[in-house]
Amino acid sequence: MLSTILGFSAFGFAARVGQLAIQQRPLFSNPAGHALAAVSFGTLGYFEYLWELRADELIALKREQIAQKRKDRTNPPPEA
Repeated sequence: MLSTILGFSAFGFAARVGQLAIQQRPLFSNPAGHALAAVSFGTLGYFEYLWELRADELIALKREQIAQKRKDRTNPPPEA
């Protein structure tokens, strides 16, 4: 989780630096803007991590359902 959050934060910081470089403004004249970009992208990274965990749970559940259907299809119940 920490690597995801730090990775997104680093990307946010780099995006802010890139933005200021394109505008040809001083890179560290307003450090609050860098902090805001890093925190906001870090928050996105946290929610992406939670989304990935939920997706893994849903995929595991779906695989279990598919395996059960295959088992039921290959082993039909005995006729009475």
